[in-house]
Parts: sequence; structure tokens; C-alpha cells
Amino acid sequence: MMSFNAPGPAMFGTESSLSMFLNTLTPKFYVALTGTSSLISGLILIFEWWYFRKYGTSFIEQVSVSHLRPLLGGVDNSSPTNSNSSNGDADSNRQSVSECKVWRNPLNLFRGAEYNRYTWVTGREPLTYYDMNLSAQDHQTFFTCDSDHLRPADAIMQKAWRERNPQARISAAHEALELEDCATAYILLAEEEATTIVEAEKLFKQAVKAGEGCYRRSQQLQHHGAQYEAQHRRDTNVLVYIKRRLAMCSRKLGRTREAVKMMRDLMKEFPLLSMFNIHENLLESLLELQNYADVQAVLAKYDDISLPKSATICYTAALLKARAVSDKFSPEAASRRGLSTAEMNAVEAIHRAVEFNPHVPKYLLEMKSLILPPEHILKRGDSEAIAYAFFHLQHWKRVEGALNLLHCTWEGTFRMIPYPLEKGHLFYPYPICTETADRELLPTVFHEVSVYPKKELPFFILFTAGLCSFTAMLALLTHQFPELMGVFAKAFLSTLFAPLNFIMEKVESILPSSLWHQLTRI
Repeated sequence: MMSFNAPGPAMFGTESSLSMFLNTLTPKFYVALTGTSSLISGLILIFEWWYFRKYGTSFIEQVSVSHLRPLLGGVDNSSPTNSNSSNGDADSNRQSVSECKVWRNPLNLFRGAEYNRYTWVTGREPLTYYDMNLSAQDHQTFFTCDSDHLRPADAIMQKAWRERNPQARISAAHEALELEDCATAYILLAEEEATTIVEAEKLFKQAVKAGEGCYRRSQQLQHHGAQYEAQHRRDTNVLVYIKRRLAMCSRKLGRTREAVKMMRDLMKEFPLLSMFNIHENLLESLLELQNYADVQAVLAKYDDISLPKSATICYTAALLKARAVSDKFSPEAASRRGLSTAEMNAVEAIHRAVEFNPHVPKYLLEMKSLILPPEHILKRGDSEAIAYAFFHLQHWKRVEGALNLLHCTWEGTFRMIPYPLEKGHLFYPYPICTETADRELLPTVFHEVSVYPKKELPFFILFTAGLCSFTAMLALLTHQFPELMGVFAKAFLSTLFAPLNFIMEKVESILPSSLWHQLTRI
């Protein structure tokens, strides 16, 4: 004969109290509950979004890491056992600082003939104060020395390079030329006063004569002491700068072969002055001549593992590899038959270039508008991408199918790079400081700085957004259909408490009824 345990009084009490509680809830309560939840989650979402936009991180996550983690037994960073890790952090910080070094743009434009003309036409300032301040520091480093007080014209120019007012600098340069032929005075006038490239070229030709005379005289005296050696080093920098800018004038005026010869002679005469990156000017001029064999020869010399890379080096190498296959490349055919060896080499070269500077493709593919390049660039940053694309977009367009190949393959690079960029693939991990430096170098008033990698929305922003949307929808439905939503709410709560009821039944079936009765009385 089958027997069963009757539910105890506690079970009936629980069910009756629950049903009584659910029956007393009115639709207005559900509207108020869901509306209040939606309001609170919406306020949290707004605050989280504002904090993320300002500081780049989630407030809730930051509080959890900073305050809750130590309470839950997190590691104390100030303990002596972490001295090695702190040293590692210092090393990584030093590495990031070196990676974020700002370089002089080897293809920088002329202020008077190009940047100022842009300002006259558009009313916009293409150069930031930070960029121009770096140029002033460069001029003082390359064009001045401790012995300038011995030559009156150089003493005037030493003060001129420190002037912030352009008109004051130009007036000082004219004052120096009234005393003698001063090479640095001609440089300043060519860079800032000349309104055309032709005028700038005339001034640089006058500067060459004055610069060569000073260079020959200081060359004879360079071993007579540290003062003469510093003066010779300054005169060398001045002469190299003048000849390089003269070659750039020839390139801009269409005399490209003449420009190539001047650059080759300059690199042969001063092979140790790699800081000017004259080979990048040479690469651009050779590409204009479509002399791809000589371009490959220059790349073979400078695309070396021991030398610092640049977007010009990496993307020019990719362009040459793409040129061999791009005219016949078809993504549909490649997906059917697979990539040939030459196509694979081209794709790998593009992936290598994109990993070095991921900002360039959007400018080459004209997905983002170009602006005038700054006078200084940050390697692997948006500023370098602008400087490269500004001069090299025409060379990619000239090679049939090169941009199509780039369009089809460049995004595949990001699948090869470890996430979240803790290790690089072919280069060092992408530096996190590029965005800050680029915002200083580029005019953010009319240019949106490209950021890589894109900051993903933190989990708590997505969570609060979903919670806010869900509760707002519940509040709206409860207001429109109060009776129906009341039934759904009661059914949901009954379902929610069903496991608890099931457990209570099992406990009552196991324990004696007298014991259970005593426990409930306690």
C-alpha cells in the first residue's frame, strides 16, 4: 500500500504568504518598479559613458580594481617582493617613451610658400603650436653654436631662431644680411618669407654660396679645439639642410631628375648624416620617375633590421611587391585557386606595412580626407600616415590594381596580431602613447585623429545600456497593458520561486514531520 508524506504547515504557510503578497501587488507598483529601475540604470549609463569618453576606462571597473581587489586579497604593489615587476614597468615605460619620439618630417613643406598660402585661402592654421615649437628647437640645435657671438650676423640669427613672432624673425634675418652674407638668414627667409617655391629656390641658391664658404673655412680649423669643432658641425648641418631643400625645390618645380642627382650627391658627400632621412626624399622622387629598379636598390640598403623603420620604407616595399601582381589580381579568382607565391609575397608585404602603421590604408583608399602634413611626425602614428599618404598616394594610383589589392587584404593584418596587442607580430607591440602625441602635432580643430586600436566599450557600459533598455521597455508595457503584465509578473515570480518550493518539498519528505514542526516553531 502506497504512502505519501503530507505537506507540513510550513509549506502551506510559505505558499499562502507568497500568493497573498503577489495578489496585493497592483499594476501601479509594477509601473513604478520598472520605471525606477530604468531611471537608475539610465543615470548609471550616462555617467559611465561620460567617464569612459573622458578617461578611456570604466568607472565601475576602475573602482573594482583599485578598491575592491585589495580587500579581496589582491597583491600589494608596494611590497618588496614586487621590485622586479616594478623595474619591468619602468623598463616598459622607458621603451614607450623611446617609441613615441617625434621625428622631423623629411618631406615637410615650406611655411611661406605652402603652409601660409593654405592659411590665406582657408583661414585655417595647418600647424599646431607644439609642432612649431619643436621646429624652433630644431633650428636652434642645427643652426646655432656657442661661438656665434664671434660673428655678428650669427649672433643676430641666434636670437632670431628664438623669436616667436614670424615678422620679428624675418626682420632679424634682413638685419643679419645687411652685415654679411649669412647662410642661416637666407634659410629663414626662404622658409618663411618666400611666397612661392621659385622665390625660395633663389634664396637657397644664395644660401649655398654663403654656406659653402663657411663650411670650407671651419673645415680647416675643426681640429684646433672643441669650439672650432662645434662650429664645423653647425656649418655642416647648415650646408646639408640647404642642399636638401634645394633638391626639394627642384622636385616641386618638376625637375625630378635634377633633384635625384642632387640627393644622390648629398648622400654620397655626407653619408653619416642619416638624421635628415634624405633617402626618403630620394625614394619619393624615384617613384615619380617610375624608376622602380633604383627604388628597390635604395630599399635593399635601408630596409634593414638594424635600421629604424618608417611608413615610407614599409609601404614602398609593399607597393613594389604589389606592382608585380596587382594588374591581374582578382579576389574571386584568388579564393578559387588560392594565392600564388608572388601574390602571397605581396599580401605579406602589405600586412607588414599595415602592422607598422595601421593608419595609412584609410588615407590611401580615400576613406579619410587628407590634410597638410605637419613639420614633425610620430612613427607609427596618424601624423606619419598623413605625411606618407600626402606625397605617395599618387604613386599608388599610378600602379594599376595596387589600391584594389590593398583594399582586399589590409584588414587581414589585424587577425594576425595578438589581441589585446600584448605582443607584436613582426614589430614591437603598437605603442599606446601615439594618440596623445598626435593630438599635439595635428590640428584637431578640423581633423579627427585616427586612433588604433579602437577603444572597445567596457562591459559595464554595455550591461547598463541593456538593463536600461530592458527596464524601460517593461515600464512602457506595464503602463500600456497593466492587467496582462500583472499576470506575466505573477507567473514569472511563481516560476522563480518554484525551485525553492521543490527543495522545501524534498526536505519535508526526508525529515520527520515532528522534527520539521519543531524547527519551524524555533
